[in-house]
Amino acid sequence: MGMTMTQKILAAHAGLDNVQAGQLIEANLDLVLGNDVTAPVAIHEMEKMNTKGVFDKDKIALVPDHFTPNKDIKSAEHCKCVREFAYEHNITNYFEIGEMGIEHALLPEKGLVVAGEVVIGADSHTCTYGALGAFSTGVGSTDMAAGMATGKAWFKVPSAIKFELVGKPSKWVSGKDVILYIIGKIGVDGALYKSMEFVGEGIKNLSMDDRFAMANMAIEAGAKNGIFPVDQQTVEYMKEHSIKEYTVYEADEDAEYEETYVINLSELKPTVAFPHLPENTKPVEEAGEVKIDQVVIGSCTNGRISDLRIAAKVLEGRKIDKGMRLIVFPATQTIYLQAMEEGLLATFIKAGGVVSTPTCGPCLGGHMGILAAGERAVATTNRNFVGRMGHVESEVYLASPAVAAASAITGKISSPEDLGL
Repeated sequence: MGMTMTQKILAAHAGLDNVQAGQLIEANLDLVLGNDVTAPVAIHEMEKMNTKGVFDKDKIALVPDHFTPNKDIKSAEHCKCVREFAYEHNITNYFEIGEMGIEHALLPEKGLVVAGEVVIGADSHTCTYGALGAFSTGVGSTDMAAGMATGKAWFKVPSAIKFELVGKPSKWVSGKDVILYIIGKIGVDGALYKSMEFVGEGIKNLSMDDRFAMANMAIEAGAKNGIFPVDQQTVEYMKEHSIKEYTVYEADEDAEYEETYVINLSELKPTVAFPHLPENTKPVEEAGEVKIDQVVIGSCTNGRISDLRIAAKVLEGRKIDKGMRLIVFPATQTIYLQAMEEGLLATFIKAGGVVSTPTCGPCLGGHMGILAAGERAVATTNRNFVGRMGHVESEVYLASPAVAAASAITGKISSPEDLGL
């Protein structure tokens, strides 16, 4: 029996000719990632190991992004811990205020991940890098500690589900709508510890930013990872951002998949996930009259430049609804600067919104946009669990930047088509 794309990458990194689903392997790591929430725990675990240092100072990335700029003394201490560790071990890829960004947007932008690599990160949305044809997955802080010390990690080889994408999305349908539709179809445990492998001619109609958003939310279906084949778009992105050598792996024709779904992109519509699970999806046209108090555009899912351009296109020349709070988070400093140079930030501000420095802040209910009891937010983030963005009696509705921007204008869940766009 042949191997899937994910299985081939894992086999190569384990030094094996072949692996099978369910097999336990030890694989070499190309990158280990941590942030200001998870890295301090890993650092303290490393101290218990009495290890003399990290396995490779160039293959560790530390990005304080969750509670930064520091929101309180505790978050400042966490960042101090990470900073001192980075300086002590001469970590090459340490990015803080001024250089930083939201980790899963920053690492591809910096060219730190390329096709064919194995990446672990002490953050569940590390699966984002599957958009580049890499195997990347979230782990616990203890596994991160072991990875930093040894450059290796244990994995159970995942089985796979194939998602064959055909057709071309309509004007206001993005990768976020595609992945929300898929999660709505299979459920939040529909791909539990499986690899979500996206294939098909429809992929050429998805931008790299669309693919990043889709791979990012594979974890919301319970997946071990999400992964895309390497095509010309992928190669051009890697050449623009990285000088690292990459390896292209392709699934065997006789690779085994537990299930296959055919997704016709041309049939999809702007989609929103209602509280309190990402699987609770509906087309926006079926959302009804849901009044919104706050809109958040940004995060590791949808804070890239194309996301900001789409939101600005909807908001251009318009004002947000009276009493609405619109908060925009460019995902990295580079994206922030580009958005400023293109006039996008001026569009957001003139519409009545505010623009923040890159941070994960509101997505996890950390800071910079916490919800009070009874409040509702449309957010381009990835989770809408109970209390995710604040009070347990608040509600989060997940949507694309286009839907989020339109909702900010109308004060209720809306699509750009509701504005005549």
